[in-house]
Amino acid sequence: MRIAYDKEVDALYIRLLDGEYECRVVRLTDDIALDFAAGEKLVGIEVLGASRLFKEPQSPTVELQDLLPRVVPA
Repeated sequence: MRIAYDKEVDALYIRLLDGEYECRVVRLTDDIALDFAAGEKLVGIEVLGASRLFKEPQSPTVELQDLLPRVVPA
C-alpha cells in the first residue's frame, strides 16, 4: 500500500494494489473517487481537496492497523 499527497493539486491517493491496472472509476462525491480493476478489486482511493481533512496537510498522520495477512487453515 502506498499513500501519496500532492500539495500542488491538493490530492491524496491511497494505492492499495501494486502494478498496472485498467480501472473503472466510481465517484462517491465530487471529492472522492474509487478505482476498481477487473473482478471489482479496489486498486485505489483518490481524495481531492485533501487539505481540509488534516490540521497540517504537508504531513498528515497515518495510522496503519492489521496489515499482516490473515492465515486461513487449509
